[in-house]
Amino acid sequence: MGVCCSRDVAPSSGGPSGTAGELLLRALEDLSELDFKKFRDALAHGALRGRGRLPWGRLQKADWIETKNLMVDAYGEEAALDVAIAVFERLQLRHAAAELRESRERGYRRSYKRAVQRAYSHIKDPNARVGDAVSLNARYSQLVIVNKPRDEEQRKHELVAVGRRHAELMKEQASSSIVVGDLFKPGPDGWTPREVVLLGAAGAGKTMTARKIMLDWASDKLFGEFDYVFYIHCREGDLLSSRASLADLIAQRCPGSSPPVAEVLGQPERLLFIIDGFDELRCSLDQPRSELCSQPAEQRPVDVVLRSLLHRRLLPESSLLVTSRPAALRGLGACLACERYAEILGFSEAGREEYFHRFFESAEQAAAAFQLVRGNETLFTMCAVPVVCWIVCTVTKQQLGRAGGLVRSPKTTTGIYVLYLSALLRSLRGRPRRGVPGVLWGLSCLAAGGVCRQKVLFEEEEVLGYALDRGEALPLLLNEHLFQKDISCVSTYSFVHLSFQEFFAALFYLLEDQGGSRDPPAGPPRDVRELLESYGSSRNSFVLTVRFLFGLSNEERRRELEEETGCKITRGITQELLAWLQNSQRTALALLLQETAVIRELEVCHCLYELQDERAVAAALAPFTGVQLRGLELGRFDQTVLSFSVRNFPGLESLDLGHCSFPWDGPEAQRGQQPAEGKLSPIHPLCQALEASGCALKQLRYLPAPFAGTISGGCRGWPACLGGCAGPRGSSPRLSRRLDRCRLTGACCGALASVLGTQPTLTELDLAGNEELGDGGVTLLCEGLRRGGCQLQTLRLGCCGVTAAGCRALAAALGPLPSLLQLDLSDNPVEDGGVRELCGALAGPDGSVRRLWLWRCRLTQASCGALAAVLRASPSLSELHLGDNALGDGGVRRLGEGLRDPACQLRTLRLWRCRLTQASCGALAAVLRASPSLSELHLGDNALGDGGVRRLGEGLRDPACRLRTLSLWQCQLTDACCRDLCAVLGTSRSLEHLDLSENSLGDGGAGLLCEALGRPSCLLQQLWLSKSGLSEEVLQKLDALKQVKPNLNIGYL
Repeated sequence: MGVCCSRDVAPSSGGPSGTAGELLLRALEDLSELDFKKFRDALAHGALRGRGRLPWGRLQKADWIETKNLMVDAYGEEAALDVAIAVFERLQLRHAAAELRESRERGYRRSYKRAVQRAYSHIKDPNARVGDAVSLNARYSQLVIVNKPRDEEQRKHELVAVGRRHAELMKEQASSSIVVGDLFKPGPDGWTPREVVLLGAAGAGKTMTARKIMLDWASDKLFGEFDYVFYIHCREGDLLSSRASLADLIAQRCPGSSPPVAEVLGQPERLLFIIDGFDELRCSLDQPRSELCSQPAEQRPVDVVLRSLLHRRLLPESSLLVTSRPAALRGLGACLACERYAEILGFSEAGREEYFHRFFESAEQAAAAFQLVRGNETLFTMCAVPVVCWIVCTVTKQQLGRAGGLVRSPKTTTGIYVLYLSALLRSLRGRPRRGVPGVLWGLSCLAAGGVCRQKVLFEEEEVLGYALDRGEALPLLLNEHLFQKDISCVSTYSFVHLSFQEFFAALFYLLEDQGGSRDPPAGPPRDVRELLESYGSSRNSFVLTVRFLFGLSNEERRRELEEETGCKITRGITQELLAWLQNSQRTALALLLQETAVIRELEVCHCLYELQDERAVAAALAPFTGVQLRGLELGRFDQTVLSFSVRNFPGLESLDLGHCSFPWDGPEAQRGQQPAEGKLSPIHPLCQALEASGCALKQLRYLPAPFAGTISGGCRGWPACLGGCAGPRGSSPRLSRRLDRCRLTGACCGALASVLGTQPTLTELDLAGNEELGDGGVTLLCEGLRRGGCQLQTLRLGCCGVTAAGCRALAAALGPLPSLLQLDLSDNPVEDGGVRELCGALAGPDGSVRRLWLWRCRLTQASCGALAAVLRASPSLSELHLGDNALGDGGVRRLGEGLRDPACQLRTLRLWRCRLTQASCGALAAVLRASPSLSELHLGDNALGDGGVRRLGEGLRDPACRLRTLSLWQCQLTDACCRDLCAVLGTSRSLEHLDLSENSLGDGGAGLLCEALGRPSCLLQQLWLSKSGLSEEVLQKLDALKQVKPNLNIGYL
């Protein structure tokens, strides 16, 4: 794979030498003697559709060869075939006419394919000498392409340089990985698509892939179902403002002076149009359909012709392959009802290695370069994007060619581009160097104007307007393109890639005046504030430009540029950039509420990483106390960037990576394996940064998106639970989805353990939802917990694959960790044995845990004796969550022994879905009478029945009962229990929240409750009911209670 920077060349105009004459001769030889005589007579005396007649004297005795020569001399080869077909049809020789037309078309297809092979077999490498080209087949490396269903919401913006999702998608969607030849194959439903969109970020290889398709089709390796494939780049549509028809566009791409366009268009279902670079199409797409054309011969502006193709008004039977950046997908969807989407992800690790071997001249050089880059996390991750891989290979090759080889590789994107620019400037040795500052200034003005106008293609007049000529500018970073316009050709220019244009756009704001006026003609103002304001409102267009601004403010980069270019770079912009960056993270709401400022965007870290000035970064981060990044996939490069900020963030107190994932993109991941124990984990760089930062970190939160999305909701009007509620009304969270995307394993815990031992200020660690941590990871984590410096207070390990073995390790760590107050082991198969291990430590003299979550841990009544012992021995325990465990009535009775103990100070007990019946309610009533500290009791989804409520009421009415919240949702209750509930409402001095939803109380039961709720003695504030089964009359009565009890809220499900 290489960067396609060659001129856009149409197939050669040379005709198929001798082919037409040979076809005509064979057609004449197949005629009978009589038909041949009639044919000659028609040439001499018939109407030839505007063609001149041939003299009969020369035709009368002419044989086949002589007749063919007379026709070719008079009309030319292609026109002679047209005349022959017309004469055959006039003489009713339809078979001969059809056979000649078909033979001509077959021959012409071969000729067209040969022309395509000549036009697309080589690409111009910007590093090559003038006249040199690179074989496309030799340079092209396999790209990873996946079926990508349309998802506009997830495509709000795209980043360049680093494909952070590549490693994850390559593994997760391996089953849907396809090759180019699959794009037009039938899907699982048997439907063959006619419209295919090939997506890819900037520099992902879309254009190179499109050109490779052209070459492979012409070589009979691909898409044999199409007779003709035509390539149209949307840049061309922008520039060809004159009127033309689709037939004209096809003729321009065909060899010969008279291509058989009518025959080509005769079977539109066998035509494929490749429309490359839809995102570069500048024309509006929302004009009325009445302005579109429907006939191939209709003369319209070229942009109208392209829109007509996309809207399928023109040749709807043909097939389309459209390439686009994801950012333009919404606009494309407005005009094209696409039947298949695919996405280029870039290079896998194997693909990157293959590219290195294709790029370098020798295997030894390729291996050395690949190992050098492979050892640099940043560079290697960036090389997943083909255009960056090409840049890195170019720079590495130049460095390796020098004495001493490549001493060090650039760390940042800016560093790579500066080194590349330096190498290009060195190639100008022997030429006058004094003009370089002027050339760079011209390129910068051109680039900045293009970025502001979102323009990537520049006409020759624009380039010359900035005093850029071929001798100086083109060898640097401008590419020339040749386009047909009317009967002549026009030259246009672009930067090798949009990222290079953004690099020079950043230079525009930094180059100092070199004497005289530097104001560009009709260019943007040189006001960094205006650029940054534009970035704030339209980040997709300026993200790299702003990053380069930070990178070029680095003193070392600035010095390198000044030495290589002779330009002066301003030094007064860094503080302005840092001040803007600080203000960009202070939201209006945060300022209004006077909240502590936190970094909320990874892009801030990217900018600071490009700066590479530790003192300036620390100063920029001084007003902040935390980092809060949500829903991101943090690949290696992102971690490198984030780690740099963390390392230089002495005031960091909170690192919240909720809903983020850390895909492992090392060699093992490419083979579908996890990193072995002891090897660097995906989060190793971040943990190293935390250790080295010297910050006073208090909170470290890592909660994967699928997990957090199921348990973060509030408990419907009740106080929020620790780290998010355990589902609606305290119900079971739905955690059926696998969380293997998170990639946190035991090796990650080893890295985290080191952080625990060196960060005594760290009080909260949340790893919930990482199933692959397992007992091994917990064991490693406990090594950090046992270290004297650890002061952790909250540890969440829900859904982490912990069993009894992990509980044993945790139990051993709890003794030396008196600071731990909250422990969450929910949704782990710890079973009764694991709980007994844990309870032995919790019931010890050093036990300090206040909140213990063990829902869905496969517990039975066998574990309740140990838990009762903890309740008796640990007065600090205030919350116990045992929901979704098969404890049964016997388990509750054993728990009751501990709950009734005077030493027990439990406040919240969750027992939803614990297979309880009314038999357990007597024990619970006894607890309510004997345990005044208990304020919340959750019993939802248990078969308590009306009898259970009756027995519970005995305890609820006791003056010693202080219960404030009672949850009885889905407990098989009817109207028969409502009198008992009314008695409770009339006597309880503490009950404020009652959940009776998903029960069939009916009008009778609801009516009784309505009466009780209206009495002054009822202090209830929140009631949940089910609307099902309630009449409108009863609902109105309940609503009317608001007038009597304004503090009472009634909710329905």
